[in-house]
Order: sequence, then C-alpha cells, then structure tokens
Amino acid sequence: MPTLLHIDSSARPAGADLTTFGSHTRRLGQRFLARWRELRPGDTVLHRDVGLTPPAPVSAAWIHAAFTPEERRTPWMQAVLRESDMLVDELIGADVIVAGVPMYNFGVPAQFKAYIDNIVRVGRTFGFDRTRAGEPYWPLLADMGKRLVILSSRGDFGYDEGGRIAHMNHVEPAIRTAFGYIGITDVATVAVEYDEFAGERLAASIANAERAVDALVERLAAAVGVSEREAA
Repeated sequence: MPTLLHIDSSARPAGADLTTFGSHTRRLGQRFLARWRELRPGDTVLHRDVGLTPPAPVSAAWIHAAFTPEERRTPWMQAVLRESDMLVDELIGADVIVAGVPMYNFGVPAQFKAYIDNIVRVGRTFGFDRTRAGEPYWPLLADMGKRLVILSSRGDFGYDEGGRIAHMNHVEPAIRTAFGYIGITDVATVAVEYDEFAGERLAASIANAERAVDALVERLAAAVGVSEREAA
C-alpha cells in the first residue's frame, strides 16, 4: 500500500484550531491527514516532527562522511550519518510527502532547512560524477511518482505568484528547488495568509485554505489509486 510521509516544521506545538496562537500549518496538516484516512484508510502514514525535534545541522564531520564513498566509511562516519540515512530512507519510501512549513522571516524555519540539508545527499538522493559529460549532477528520485504537498502560512498577504510581495517569498520556491534537485517535481501548495491581521481576513484565508486542502486530498487520493491499478 502507498505510504504518506507527514512532516511538521512549525515551532508551535499545536494547531491553531486547538489553542490560541497555534500553528496554521499543523492545522492544515491534520486536516489533510484526516481527509486522507477517510478516503484511503489502508495507507501507511508516517509522521516526522522536525519542528519540535529538529535534525542535527550539517557539520564538517557530516560533510566529510557524506562525501566519503560508502565502502570506505569508518564507524564514526556511519554514526554521523545515521540520522540523515533514516530521514532519506523515510523519504525514499514515501509516495506522498505532506510538509507543513510556515514562513519565518520570508524563508523556511531553520528546523526545516536542517531537514533539507540532511536529505539532499550525494549518492543517496542525487548523483555526482565530475567525469560525466554534460551535467555532472543528476536526481536519483526522479520517475518514482512521488508527490509533494507544501502547506504554509504567512503573517502578511500577497506572497503567491503575481502578488504584491511575491518576490519576498522564499518558502515554496526554495522547497521546490531542493526537492526538484533530487527528482521530486510534482508539487502542490496551499497557504494561509493574514495571520498578523487576524479578524475576518484571516478567517476567510483559513476557510479558503481548508477548502483547497479538501480538494487536493480528493485529487491526490484518486491519483494514487490510479497509479496502483496501472502498476498491478
């Protein structure tokens, strides 16, 4: 059965529907999962909370180990990469990745950047050969049918393409770039805006985002089912 990997990266521990000043991305993520389970109760769902338990940031030792060929790694190198290997294994095993990523100062939270740095791995998720003609880098997760959903939230408004401050949005573009680099290019996005404004505008944005999540679940759940039948 397909596997859905749900990633939370908000520093807020609970959803905005459960507590005052809660997380909008956690709220959208839980709604997505609830609807998904209704439509596909047999699927495996994994949860990775990098917001509350962030991965270790990349270090000099990590870089040394990651760029050492696997057959030449010493025990300390294997230990340094153990967490990264676990995160990469989860990602490789997932058919749908749902990432709740709020905007912090125009970009992704540091916790999620640490996650990206751990899963963009030479030899695991992208290939590199300096002697290769043309492009020396290539994605290793391409053509696997993986789908990525980004659920975001923003204090201001107008960050979507064509919006008044779209040029200041470094959340979805950065995630698309990193995941596209390793071969995950089927990306859908939903975001809540107006968080700093509260009131009716925030309420309307949340309602619109929830409707978008519901529609997205319907579409993706049906698409995953089609892929399964075609492969059978």
